Order: sequence, then C-alpha cells, then structure tokens
Amino acid sequence: MTTSVKKLLFLLFSIAVPGFALASGGEESHLDLTDHWAGYAAVALFVVAYGLVMAEEFTHLRKSKPVILAAGIIWAIIAIVYHGHPELGVHVAEQAVRHNLLEYAELMLFLLVAMTYINAMDERNVFEALRSWLVRKGFGFRALFWITGILAFFISPVADNLTTALLMCAVVMAVGGDNTKFVLLACINIVVAANAGGAFSPFGDITTLMVWQKGIETPQGMVDFWTFFALFLPSVINWFVPAVIMIFAVPNQQPTGGGASVPMKRGAKRIIFLFLMTIATAVGFHNFLHLPPVIGMLTGLAYLQFFGFYLKKTFHKDHPPSLADQTEMEHDGQLGDAVAFDVFNKVARAEWDTLFFFYGVVLCVGGLGFIGYLALVSELMYDGLGATSANVIVGLLSAIVDNIPVMFAVLTMEPGMSMGQWLLVTLTAGVGGSLLSIGSAAGVALMGQARGKYTFFGHLKWTPVIALGYAASIYSHLWINARLF
Repeated sequence: MTTSVKKLLFLLFSIAVPGFALASGGEESHLDLTDHWAGYAAVALFVVAYGLVMAEEFTHLRKSKPVILAAGIIWAIIAIVYHGHPELGVHVAEQAVRHNLLEYAELMLFLLVAMTYINAMDERNVFEALRSWLVRKGFGFRALFWITGILAFFISPVADNLTTALLMCAVVMAVGGDNTKFVLLACINIVVAANAGGAFSPFGDITTLMVWQKGIETPQGMVDFWTFFALFLPSVINWFVPAVIMIFAVPNQQPTGGGASVPMKRGAKRIIFLFLMTIATAVGFHNFLHLPPVIGMLTGLAYLQFFGFYLKKTFHKDHPPSLADQTEMEHDGQLGDAVAFDVFNKVARAEWDTLFFFYGVVLCVGGLGFIGYLALVSELMYDGLGATSANVIVGLLSAIVDNIPVMFAVLTMEPGMSMGQWLLVTLTAGVGGSLLSIGSAAGVALMGQARGKYTFFGHLKWTPVIALGYAASIYSHLWINARLF
C-alpha cells in the first residue's frame, strides 16, 4: 500500500471516527500504536459502542452501558501492550488514564451540581409556575419556541451552555406536556441556541475558556477577552437560520393544561437566587482566582445544603401539620415537606445515565488519543488541507465526539494560525456539536432530560437545516472579520 493511499485512508477514517483525546504528559514515552493491532481493536470497540449509542431509540439500551464497557476494554488493551515494554515504565498507562479520569471528574461534578439545583427548583414548582404563567399569558407553541430559543442564546454566554439548555428544557417539558413534536423541535432549537450563544463569550463554553486560558499569540496580537465578541453576529446567524426554517414545523397550537396560577413552594425564589450565586461563584473562582469552575459549583452546592437545612428546621414553625398530615407522617415514617426537601434526594434524581455516558466518552476518546491518532490527524489536517478547511472539519468532528477533547487536541497541536483562524475554530468547535444530538454536552443532557421525546434520530432529521446555519455562520465570519485573517 502506497504512502499516499495509506494517508488518504487514515484521513477518511479520522473524519468518520476521530481520535481526538486528552493527551497526558510525557509524550516521548508513548508508543505509536496507530498501525498496531491494539489501535485497530480500540477503534473497532469505539465504533461498535457509538453505534449502540445511536441505536438507543430502537434498542432501549441505555447509552452509558456500551461506552463504559468499551472504555474499560480499550484501556486494558493499552495496559497490556505497555506491560510488554517495561523499559517505558509500568505506570505509563496508569498515569494517562488518571489524567483522563481527572478531566471527567471535573465535568461530572459540575454537571451534578447543576442537575441538583434544577431538580430542587423543579420540586419547588418553579418550572410548573413558569409554565402556568406562560399559558395564562396566551403564548402559543410558536411564541414559546422563540422565547426559549432567545433565552437560551443570551443566558449561555453568562452561564454555560449545558446549564442553560437544562433550564430551558425543563421549561419546555413543563409547557409542552405530551406534545412530542413541539418538545422535539424546541429542544433542537435550545441546543443550537445554547451552543451558538456560548461560542462568542470567553466563559460561555468550555472550549472558549480553553482558548482564552491558552493565551494564543497570533500575528494580529493575542486572542484576549474582548476578541471573542467578534463572533457575536456569526453566532446569531448560526442559531437564527435553522430557527426560521423550523418554526414552520412547530404546531400552531396553544399549550394544553389549566391556565390557573400554580404557586411556587416556600423557598423557591431563594433557591433561584442561590443558583445564580452558584454560577457567579463558579465564574468568579475561574476568572479571578484561577481555580477550576467546578470548585465554585461545589461551593455553591453548599449554599443549597445550608438553605435546605433551614427549610427543614423552620417548616413546622410556619406551617403546623394538620391531624391528617400527622397521620400520614406516622404511616410513611417521614416528616412531610420538611424532610421531603433533602439535597441528597435531589442528587439521587440526577440523570446518572448521562453522567456515566460522559465517563465512557472521555475515557474512550482519551484512549484513542493516547494510542497516537492525535498526531496523525494533526499532520493530515493542518499540514495537508490548510487551516480553513481543517477548522471547518474540526466543527464536523465535534458533532461526533464532544467538542472539549476536539478543542484540546487543536490546542495541543497549536498550529500557526491567524487570529481569524483561531476564532474560526472556536466558532466551529462550539457550534458544530449542534449537528448531532450527541455532539455537545447540551444535546446529550437533553436526551436524558426529555427521554423519548428528544432523540438522536429526531435531531438527525433536522441536521441538514442546522448545517445551513453552520455554513452561514462560517461564511459570515470570513466576511465580517476578514481583517483578522
């Protein structure tokens, strides 16, 4: 097989099954296993696992199961190979997998806190009250489609796109009820809007944070905080183009259900405030103290824990239980709403399948990168295709795997590019994940939150429309920000 044919096959393989990963240190001690049986076996396992993830709608096999199994086997294969090379050190594979595990732990704990707050607000009737307010205002499904999309776009630059998507999806689920078509289209719109909104803010998405933290130097200067806002108009176009087309498929109906006012439970508004304070804490810890955002989120979880303790201690002081309530408490062995609001109950209600799916993805992709596909893809893409084509492909790849390892891979390669190109890859990595439901954290989380209504294949039907927005945002960036190239 000639070298050119071999490179072409690897390029096609890389597009279909990218090997971007979170590489660990000490790359001089790594073996190149891209032509080894271990590399081929790891790729085959990853393809089979992701095939089962995509078929979840039909098989009803939880998406976490195949990727967790594949992750364990891939790293076992790597460890077996490295044990056959004791001169490299017996702990090389162990150190690499620990690095990947740390990356996952930060993501998982961040998500866990966000989900806990959302479950707490749901239990306090926050979203049901919002639903009833929207119904009483007379908003139809089409108006709600625009309202939730606009909110998702403008909240995600301040919060992260995942938290924003989870919040907006909770509203859509409360308002949409059993109207599966509306819930599907609204969730697609939220994913696209949240990813687009996070692309132009330095802390709106993990990928933009990574580029900002890296402090990339270009011929036009450093990619600093304010430079990212040059992506505002391309981001708007990325969301608006598919939204304008999808709106015609949204049912022109009013939400069902009573329009009567639904009161929020005691402490609901204070929990909303604490959630905003938690987001502010995470942003402040990262921007000013240079600590991981997850430390701020976990600190914010303590706010909710202390407030939950306050609610339990003061509940019966304000609302003495009736005789019927006392009888029910004795029967259930509980203390009514005082104990019903327990932070750890909200933690238990988190979407654990989604959290473990992330574990499988991070470790699977991490293993493929450790094997050596990262360096191979870097050479083929940026050296062979040019920066613009490579950056567009990066966005397409982020629709298959999460954009975090994709952007980490590009930053590890650190190809020499202009500021316009670095903004382009920031844009494509941020919004490219909208092309598939599994391409971004927002999409994966919403598949769990709106299970059975927002699905992989439901999203896939609208991928051509989302791709129009993807292409339009790229061309608008090339035109509007031409001076940066």
